[in-house]
Amino acid sequence: MRPARAQDAPEMSRVLIASITELCHADHADDPDRIAEWTGNKTPDGVRAMLARDGFFMVVVELDGQVVAVGATTADGEIALNYVAPEARFRGVSKALLGHMEADLRSRGFVEGRLRATKTAKAFYRAQGWFPDKTQDGSMACFAMHKRLAG
Repeated sequence: MRPARAQDAPEMSRVLIASITELCHADHADDPDRIAEWTGNKTPDGVRAMLARDGFFMVVVELDGQVVAVGATTADGEIALNYVAPEARFRGVSKALLGHMEADLRSRGFVEGRLRATKTAKAFYRAQGWFPDKTQDGSMACFAMHKRLAG
């Protein structure tokens, strides 16, 4: 696990798009328009733009020299991204990445973390001690969740 770099953008894009396309069927129902909407900013240029954003801290997980997961936290205490490549699923990568991001938020003084989970990821976050707040409205249903990180 390490901070993401601009030269990682193509691999990060591959992971983000593959994760969304191949693992999030419950959220997009294989609807090409919904997939296009969700992945539209996940191109290499879109990832470079994310990397350049102030207050957006991106990390990657590598296995055998290849990026297999992408995560991000924000300056206001939110976990913004936690995506794993399909070939790395069920190997503890997402859990380790989430733990790393929770520790990052704690180290920056946050007592509670926040995130928005997809239908696909909601049970995963619940199993890691996150609690749902309410359903978010929008083009894609997301579930606001929170977790006490300290004390």
